[in-house]
Amino acid sequence: MALIIAGERSGVGKTTVTLALLSCLSRRGLRVQSFKVGPDYIDPMFHRRVTGRACRNLDPVLTSENYVKECFDNYSNLSEYSVVEGVMGLFDGVNRITPRLPLPLLNKGIKKKKGLIKTGVNGFASTAHIAKLLNVPVLFVIDCSCLSGSVAAIVHGYSSFDKDIQIAGIILNRVGSNRHLSLLKNSLEPLQIPILGILHRQENIAIPDRHLGLIPTAELSELNQIIDKLVDIGETCFDWESLLPLLRTRGQGDEETRGQGDKETRRLEDALEIFTPSSPSIKLAIAYDKAFN
Repeated sequence: MALIIAGERSGVGKTTVTLALLSCLSRRGLRVQSFKVGPDYIDPMFHRRVTGRACRNLDPVLTSENYVKECFDNYSNLSEYSVVEGVMGLFDGVNRITPRLPLPLLNKGIKKKKGLIKTGVNGFASTAHIAKLLNVPVLFVIDCSCLSGSVAAIVHGYSSFDKDIQIAGIILNRVGSNRHLSLLKNSLEPLQIPILGILHRQENIAIPDRHLGLIPTAELSELNQIIDKLVDIGETCFDWESLLPLLRTRGQGDEETRGQGDKETRRLEDALEIFTPSSPSIKLAIAYDKAFN
């Protein structure tokens, strides 16, 4: 299995929670594969920094639903644990619009505004869409900094909005005090959804951002210190006994799955061999610095 990290909106701490999970798993010497919903390229930089493995984007808009499933299956099978970071709020995506026109007219490229209707998945390419596509449960992150009893209404709404979405547990982020935590727990108790992590409010683990999102890893001189703090916090704030079975995609001794992964790697290598040019080799430069990364 695996878990997809989702939130009720942007800015609730999905990336912080994801990095804390990835950092702790990696520091334990475990082989972990990360994924990111959508075309985002900055968050994957952070994933790669802590895991040492390239993060894989799961974006059905720029690729396809089939590619998303194949990509996830291929790379998750090569690792012991898999973590998917969602995008925006759980149900935030796009509505697919399909022309209501006969096929011959479509082939001629005729457009007719009155024939446009919304079809297919509401919230296409959302975190919820990917969770259903991959049949992966959700770890739901909530910013509790301005909440107490209302947290139950939020969780109830998100957990009941789409019955095909399985919320495996909740992460309470930015909890202010023990008294605050007690209020949150009492409110959530009737819902019987496990709390799998509690992160108290800490400004020293905030990852700097600007208008386009997080500041890229190459520009953060203090990143190693932030990661070290995330490891320390992650080891104590998560319910690892419950989380590890949910994150595990295969065991270290799973030779059958390991063999499938080895076959997949050889298949990709064979495919590359087919396209090896016969012309003289050339030098290829890749710009990689603070401006181009």
